[in-house]
Amino acid sequence: MERTSHRIDTKLIHSGEPSPLIEGAVSMPIFQSATFESRGEHDYHALRYIRLNNTPNHDALHKKLAAVENAEAALVTASGMAAIATTLLTLLGTGDHLLAQNCLYGGTHDLLLNEFPRLGIEVGFIDGNAPQSWTAKVKPRTKAMYVETITNPLMGVADLPRVVEFAHAHDLIAVIDNTFASPVNFRPPDWGFDLSLHSGTKYLNGHSDIVAGAIIGRAALIEQINRKLGHFGGSLDPHACFLLHRGMKTLAVRVRHQNDSALKVARFLEAHPAVESINYPGLESHPNHDRARELFSGFGGVVSFELRGGVDSAEKFISRVTLPISAPSLGGVESLITRPATTSHSGMTAEERLRAGITDHLIRLSVGLESPHDLISDFEQALEG
Repeated sequence: MERTSHRIDTKLIHSGEPSPLIEGAVSMPIFQSATFESRGEHDYHALRYIRLNNTPNHDALHKKLAAVENAEAALVTASGMAAIATTLLTLLGTGDHLLAQNCLYGGTHDLLLNEFPRLGIEVGFIDGNAPQSWTAKVKPRTKAMYVETITNPLMGVADLPRVVEFAHAHDLIAVIDNTFASPVNFRPPDWGFDLSLHSGTKYLNGHSDIVAGAIIGRAALIEQINRKLGHFGGSLDPHACFLLHRGMKTLAVRVRHQNDSALKVARFLEAHPAVESINYPGLESHPNHDRARELFSGFGGVVSFELRGGVDSAEKFISRVTLPISAPSLGGVESLITRPATTSHSGMTAEERLRAGITDHLIRLSVGLESPHDLISDFEQALEG
């Protein structure tokens, strides 16, 4: 870990950069080489090879990611799901048990319910707001506890300090998906989490032009996960590394703008008579608002809400807005809007979605870098139509 007293804005620009600069290049060059000259390495995983995630482009990203979350080490992967799956399959094997939050990204939910049983891995789901119920869920072979900083798509905030306390009291690895908060708003290692995961596709890169993942945390665990990743092959190519590296340099500026804009948009939607319910932890009406204020530097750029009139109203609204693009994903410079039931959580059955509280007419909005005033004007005309 690169330990400095610099603030995250400075770390995002300077941490992990080569010193001295390579041929004086201010921007990190792309090392478009699959393999590198041997230097007498005796361990296969020490060889320089793209699949082993140790090219100069990988190394620079790993140092930067570790620095911005104040962690010991980090690792990039080919996607957010590669980060999640490789991490959990490093920590868990046949006969093991995982405690997981009961509202998660749809891809994670599918992995846990549809793939893990075939591997002999059991999953027990917990309510992040009810620590008193967690002990009854622990089994002799429970190995890890998995939560999201801000849940996708209902924007819940679990009792994260209690998650860490509980996990370590029961000798469990505490794992968190920090995608929605980003390191700007929350840094899990500072709160005791062993591993922090990201879909680098989202805020870390911020430009909707790559798919990537990141794993940040304790060095000993990162080393184990990296060896597993080398076997699974989910490495990130050098050009994607370059784009993620470049995108991270503007992360603080982007996220703070999105924090402010999303709060303005959420307040507008909350007050509009056509809106039936809204989920955003920055609103005083949110059940986890006080907790979010204590934990986060900002509340993020994603808002979810339901309109009166069900699916028809939701579809009409999405078709009438002119600035947000109707598309999956989030965290980019452009605002994106979608119904999770048809995109991020479409792999779940209707019954599973309802059990998680995700209705078919729930709308998820990722606020981009447009003027919040223009977004609100756009939403006004869409809701009045």
